[in-house]
Amino acid sequence: MSILCLVLVLMLSSASSTSCCTEHESNCLLQFLEGLSQDGGLSMSWRLGTDCCSWEGITCSSTVSKVAMVTDVLLASKKLKGSISPALGRLPGLLRLNLSHNSLSGGLPSEIMSSGSIIILDVSFNSLGRILPPSPPLTTGLKLPLQVLNISSNKFSTELPSLDAMVHLVTLNASNNSFNGQIPTDFCTNSPSLAVLELSYNQFSGRIPPGLGNCSRLRVLNAGHNSLRGILPDELFNATSLECLSFPNNNLQGTLEGENVIKLGKLATLDLRENNFSGNIPESIGQLNRLEKLHLNNNKMYGSIPSTLSNCTSLITINLGSNNFSGELVNVNFSNLPTLKTLDLRLNNFTGEIPESIYTCSNLTALRLSTNKFHGQLSKGLSNLKSLSFLSLTNNNLTNITNALQILRSSSSLTTLLIGRNFMNERIPDDDSIDGFEDLQVLSLSGCSLSGKIPRWLSKLSSLEMLKLKRNQLTGPIPDWISSLNFLFYLDVSNNNLTGEIPTALVQMPMLRPEKSAVQVQWHPRAFQLPIYRLTSLRQYRKANALPTMLNLGNNKFTGLIPPEIGQLKGLLELNLSANKLYGDIPQSICNLTNLLTLDLSSNKLTGTIPAALKNLNFLTRFNISYNDLEGPIPTEGQLSTFTDSSFIADAAACMLLPSVCLGLMVMG
Repeated sequence: MSILCLVLVLMLSSASSTSCCTEHESNCLLQFLEGLSQDGGLSMSWRLGTDCCSWEGITCSSTVSKVAMVTDVLLASKKLKGSISPALGRLPGLLRLNLSHNSLSGGLPSEIMSSGSIIILDVSFNSLGRILPPSPPLTTGLKLPLQVLNISSNKFSTELPSLDAMVHLVTLNASNNSFNGQIPTDFCTNSPSLAVLELSYNQFSGRIPPGLGNCSRLRVLNAGHNSLRGILPDELFNATSLECLSFPNNNLQGTLEGENVIKLGKLATLDLRENNFSGNIPESIGQLNRLEKLHLNNNKMYGSIPSTLSNCTSLITINLGSNNFSGELVNVNFSNLPTLKTLDLRLNNFTGEIPESIYTCSNLTALRLSTNKFHGQLSKGLSNLKSLSFLSLTNNNLTNITNALQILRSSSSLTTLLIGRNFMNERIPDDDSIDGFEDLQVLSLSGCSLSGKIPRWLSKLSSLEMLKLKRNQLTGPIPDWISSLNFLFYLDVSNNNLTGEIPTALVQMPMLRPEKSAVQVQWHPRAFQLPIYRLTSLRQYRKANALPTMLNLGNNKFTGLIPPEIGQLKGLLELNLSANKLYGDIPQSICNLTNLLTLDLSSNKLTGTIPAALKNLNFLTRFNISYNDLEGPIPTEGQLSTFTDSSFIADAAACMLLPSVCLGLMVMG
């Protein structure tokens, strides 16, 4: 038998090596090559007179005969530019065509859309602008074999073309385009085998067609990030094979009806976030025992969380944030959710203490309970969450900050800790018993009215990138060890009672200087487990390095001169020294900070003239030097000319230049 197998292998390999494609197929492929303005090096392989079965990206059928047929044209991520030739649609045996992740433009030819052989067509991630409709002579009575059609991430901007002839279609991905109009109603009438329908990130409008409920084999339905309105039609829940039902970021409304929810027993993902749904979470949700991801955040839902949610033992993600849910969480037994990794309940009205059962979810990596009404001290059970990376408890009524830090230091995986607007009027601990936090990258203790000095234990946080201590009652100077935090690029200590001069240690912070030190080269910040928000911009941030490099010392009691060395911090995007007792000239070196987006030196005792070179700060979007004792002309060139007079006015000398503005300010006061 072994000899027979060897002979068979030799015969097949000999047949494969001697087989070659037809002249017609070679010509079709060369026509495609001619339509490219950048061929990614294909011309080195695709040469006239050679067997196209040996060309890069081409696969032919294995036959015993000397003639092979091109079955695969697989040219993904080849840096191709140009248009797609209709000739590819004339390859008689082509089964799979993959041109994804290139820079192809123009249209998708009708010859390809009408191919009588292609079963998988992927042109995703290009710049195609139109789909040419199949020509009538080719499609009259024709049933195309196409099973997978991926046209996502292009520039299509028409209504979705008719798929009448695609009776075998299993997967359609048209997401991330600009398709408009209503979602077609006859998807599953024409394509009864349809299992995956991806329509997200388009401009579809109107209501969800009830006909989607006829899709008996539909497993994935994703039409998020469109302009759909109305309710989820009852008929939709007849699609009982659904495993993913996803309509985030639309204008949908209505309630989740319990009798509909229980029909989707195979559901693994329910994503209805960022809509206008109201009402309660139905008790019947507990019957979705395959449910893994539940996203109902950013709606108008209310009521308590049903205890039956504990029956969804496969849950990995629960996001109910930004609603009006209320009550205590003790009725939900989180101990039944061993696979839970993310729990986000921010911006609701939950009360009581944080339930102990949450601390049994040993796989939890992200926990956000911010902006609720939880009270009491943190439980020692929190230290059981060894995988916890992201914790946000901001804006509750928690007490005993020393106890909280002693417990949290055991969470060795913690990278983001946001616990501000708690522990009101307590004293920040300043002893060496606070340690741990080796991997902590983001720490916020803002808005607590904490007293004391900036504690020395912060100097141990060697991975720290962002430190927010604003809106407290901290006193004393900024310690010199601040420059030892090699990764710190975001420091906000505004609205405190800090004193002394601006230390030279601040201008030695490695991440604010322009040099590409070894520390900076090695800096690869990890993504947050959950997005964080800046209240000033309402933007979401997924990585620390997406936030601007910041030094905010505003609203303190700093005195002395602005050190001229501050001009060395060329990595700065935001600099705020306002509302202190700084005096002397605005140092000329500040004009070297050419990347600045924000510069605020207002409400100090600065004197002298306004440096004319400030006009070279071309990226400034916020600028304020008002309420000082500056004199001389106001620069009117460059970026400074885009700001209103209020950015400069408030002192007596300036009022002589622009009295109308000063009068307005005095009247408003």
